[in-house]
Amino acid sequence: MPSGSAHGLTARLFTLISLESALILGAVGAAAYLRLGGEDFMVLGASGGFQKALVIVATCQLSLYFADLYDSRVFCDHRELFVRMLQALGATSLVLAVVYYWFPDLVMGRGVFAIASGLVIALVMGWRLAFDWLTGHMAAHERLLLVGTNQAAVKLARELHERRHEFGVEIVGFIDPDIQRVGAAVVNPGVIGTVEDIPAIARARGVDRIVVSLSDARGKLPMGKLLDLKLEGMAFDHLASVYEEYTGKIALENLRPSWLIFSSGFRKSRLLAAAKRLVDVTVALVGLCLTLPVLALLAVAVKLTSAGPALYQQRRVGQHGRVFTIYKLRSMRADAEAATGAVWAARDDDRITRIGRFLRRSRLDELPQLWNVICGDMSLVGPRPERPEFVKDLTRLIPFYGQRHVVRPGLTGWAQVRYTYGASVEDAMEKLQYDLYYIKNMTIGMDLFILLATFKTVILHKGA
Repeated sequence: MPSGSAHGLTARLFTLISLESALILGAVGAAAYLRLGGEDFMVLGASGGFQKALVIVATCQLSLYFADLYDSRVFCDHRELFVRMLQALGATSLVLAVVYYWFPDLVMGRGVFAIASGLVIALVMGWRLAFDWLTGHMAAHERLLLVGTNQAAVKLARELHERRHEFGVEIVGFIDPDIQRVGAAVVNPGVIGTVEDIPAIARARGVDRIVVSLSDARGKLPMGKLLDLKLEGMAFDHLASVYEEYTGKIALENLRPSWLIFSSGFRKSRLLAAAKRLVDVTVALVGLCLTLPVLALLAVAVKLTSAGPALYQQRRVGQHGRVFTIYKLRSMRADAEAATGAVWAARDDDRITRIGRFLRRSRLDELPQLWNVICGDMSLVGPRPERPEFVKDLTRLIPFYGQRHVVRPGLTGWAQVRYTYGASVEDAMEKLQYDLYYIKNMTIGMDLFILLATFKTVILHKGA
């Protein structure tokens, strides 16, 4: 599996979260000592004080996560950081109030959290500022030389340049087979040489890894010179592998079946399949039982606000191309496709009813699909199923589109938490890149990560 940067959990972010958790735990401990005094503090420690403190730390960290405070674009803005931290601590207070109401034995002591809040703001803000300064002034731990200037190479370079402090990666430059392109601007920097210049540039500029786009360099590389570099210890990699590692998707541009065949991943053991199915059925059964009253109320609301059935049935393509019936709460007029047939839904589609807009934005229209999960047509996590009419066209227009059907479709997926809503061939191509990444790297841990991110998306009403 890739290094983890595609999941957002880079070494930098892992360090940030780990030390921040320790700081929050220390702030809670210091607050308890200041509020209770030495003797009562020792009594608290003997009566499960550490576990009580962990409840506060876990709640605080979840609130920071939901406030997007582990998004590098946010924690680089200091004013935004402070405002969101106050919001996160406010959310922590509300959650803990509910927890303490139901489980009063978890209370550490009156006034402890109030003191801890002040300490957390001071410590975390100071730590964030220091961490940002330190990582911003540290040298990149990997220097890449990109061979090729196609669209995927440019997109990768742009991503790495914008997040260079987070990833710790520096693009030394681009190599282009055409000598006329030397000096041309690409992203930052530009083309610095031809394929014949690779060994000299790699040695002179301290390159750690040479990333090759085979479509741009096939048959043009000086293999003898590159072999000498390899034997000297230079690392080489395919552009597709590095693109996957840092972006969380598999680039379709110039992708070769051979890369998919010989790259790591795509391992589907029986144990993984059994564990995934067990999680699917357990969560879907519990979720359906808990949401039945909500589903009944929403169904009544749909019936009262527009003519037609409350439950909507639609044919979708599932695993191995099998067509099944998906269930949703109806969010459009009953005659939405009477005149047009199957068409993409638009962002501001006038066929959507008033209650339908709420259902789509909150994702509540998808709740009946828990039944599809129980029946085995779907999984909790996987590529979203498409309609047969669209699949036929997309398979013809987009390479490797059919490969997304090797797993069960999902109620949510990697594409849904990483890409905004879209309904076009271009959007389908972009989402396919995320779907292929998920299929290649599928694990129970990744499923749990996606479910947590989906819950966050639903709560914050993002990407609808």
